[in-house]
Amino acid sequence: MTSVALFVSLSYVALQLISNISSIKVGFIFGYAVDMGVFLYPLTFTLRDLMHRELGREMTRKCIYFAVFLNLLMSGYFAFVALFPSNPSSSASVAFNDCLAPVWRIVAFSLLAQLVSELVDTEVYHVYEKRFGERRKWGRVFVSNTVSIPVDNAIFCVGAFAGTYGWDIIWQIFMFNFIVKYAISLISIPLIYLHIRR
Repeated sequence: MTSVALFVSLSYVALQLISNISSIKVGFIFGYAVDMGVFLYPLTFTLRDLMHRELGREMTRKCIYFAVFLNLLMSGYFAFVALFPSNPSSSASVAFNDCLAPVWRIVAFSLLAQLVSELVDTEVYHVYEKRFGERRKWGRVFVSNTVSIPVDNAIFCVGAFAGTYGWDIIWQIFMFNFIVKYAISLISIPLIYLHIRR
């Protein structure tokens, strides 16, 4: 494995974890409720594309599975830690359960959305790469993300929030997340041309 491939794959896994932890915070932006992981998470789609370029389809799939496993391990470990009583003299310990103890329905659909959308992204990227080769590299990111981002949003928003919120709220969450993810995805397109000295 080259140093470039190692850097990209580690960045991909790290941003997956950071995004999922950040999603615990729900902030207000322009009057909309927004999970705050939405600003970093879209970069994982482009990093996945770079991984595909550097490692190929099969190794990229393994990295996707590994990232899902680490997210599940993280959530499971947070749940385990939350089982123990907190020392009342430590405000951080008391706050841990409120902040990091997982809501399993949200965790499950977040990871399912991550897994399905990233695998879809991989297949679309692969088809595009076979069709165009080294030409129009920007299209690898644009086309694969155009397909995978709505898939990710639909699985997460419907799975995590249906029955909890009305469909109008779910639609708002879907659209805001889609706009932010797609905008960041478009901004990150030049990364596909990045070649770091090996």
